[in-house]
Amino acid sequence: MGHSQVDGIDSIGTVPVCKSCGSERVALDAWACWNPEYGLWELEHVFDDAHCHACEDATTLVWKRLDGAGPRQAIRELNDRFRREGRGNGTVVVTPGVRALGRDFLQRAFQAVRDFDQFSEDNDPWGEHDYGAVEVDGEKVFWKLDYYDPTLTQGSENPANEAVTHRVLTIMLASEY
Repeated sequence: MGHSQVDGIDSIGTVPVCKSCGSERVALDAWACWNPEYGLWELEHVFDDAHCHACEDATTLVWKRLDGAGPRQAIRELNDRFRREGRGNGTVVVTPGVRALGRDFLQRAFQAVRDFDQFSEDNDPWGEHDYGAVEVDGEKVFWKLDYYDPTLTQGSENPANEAVTHRVLTIMLASEY
């Protein structure tokens, strides 16, 4: 495995650092290819030659676990911002069952989803704040956030990156699940 790769679940929340000084200001040689469809550079290949900006010299990379930060924290913050404030790239989908209960019910359901903060290890094992269940007027209502690419044709390659992710918040009755 080269300096640029980390495999498996244990790699989530880790960052490359300089073996000499511990700085996260490191770089690898790489090739990037322009993607005209998205108007951005995409990483095509990463090489093993590493450089530390702090040491101003070649280095070897080691991987260090972040404390409380990383992709899951970014996903959680983006999910909360979209769900609570309606900010970010996304769509809200309401099922026919929820819609059939009328406008007032729908408004109370939206508010209950916005206000939800009862996350636990049982209902949020990955810490992404992407699912919840609330009760509205005696009806059990589920909500779920899913992550798609900008074209909505496949899953997002990186839900922690808002530029390549379209969030879909679905609000449904438990009976529709």
